[in-house]
Amino acid sequence: MNKKAELIVDEKALLGEGPTWDESLNVLYWVDIMGCRIHRYSPAEKTNETIDAGQEPGAVVVHKGTELIGAMQHGFYHIDFDRKTFEPVADPEEHLPGNRFNDGKVDPAGRFWAGTMAYSKQKDQAALYCLEPDLSWSKKVDHIGISNGLAWSEDGTVMYFIDTPALEVSAFDYDIETGGISNRRPVITFSGDDGRPDGMTIDKEGMLWIAHFRGWKVSRWNPETGECLEEIDVPAGQVTSCVFGGKDLTTLYITTARNNLSEEQIAGQPHAGGLFAVQPGVTGTLSRRFGF
Repeated sequence: MNKKAELIVDEKALLGEGPTWDESLNVLYWVDIMGCRIHRYSPAEKTNETIDAGQEPGAVVVHKGTELIGAMQHGFYHIDFDRKTFEPVADPEEHLPGNRFNDGKVDPAGRFWAGTMAYSKQKDQAALYCLEPDLSWSKKVDHIGISNGLAWSEDGTVMYFIDTPALEVSAFDYDIETGGISNRRPVITFSGDDGRPDGMTIDKEGMLWIAHFRGWKVSRWNPETGECLEEIDVPAGQVTSCVFGGKDLTTLYITTARNNLSEEQIAGQPHAGGLFAVQPGVTGTLSRRFGF
């Protein structure tokens, strides 16, 4: 019998995404892309604070204190959550107004990797970028459909990446010193019958946890064998991402969406767009900070 995630914030986000855990404040940051909001959930206080981003935020990562770095509709931004301030850093796709940033994560060296997607969902129009701690940036992968989940092996030698329309997880050889990636190869392939792979995280055992958009679940995979090890049921169909947090990183937080659902569909999943959580029985890995 599959474990089931429980609702913790009934936010009804249009497109909940990009969860990241701040171990110093013991809070979870997450975004509502289409709602143009950034959230901060405190498990201890059971509160969910919200600020208006003024544009679509694809993902945010912790920098220091209440300062974040965001991959937004119009590029990278420095954000102070408490002060509600947004300062532009760089816009790698200023020449592509039909694109926006989507998912992003910090690598073991403190670099912020974030990718884009086209509003039209046109394949091959997006890319994956890397923002260095000195705020310089470079394009790492192009001809992407929808740039999504990212994760790194604990020893820092492998980077995992999801291009959602391709229905697969790719692995790259990863150079922690330079941020270089090479030798791309598929390690997990999806049929599409149980949703499409979206956001992703990795646990202490090196297993990948993947959100199934329109699949009602999060699944755990062995990237060495391509085997699905476990599934967590989520009472919302459009599951978008997941991350470990809480005490000892034993809670898996899961974001969901409610955009494009009919009234009839919403009646069957009234908490779609909520933030969910589950204790999967394994320990996760820490959400890294930009720049350290």
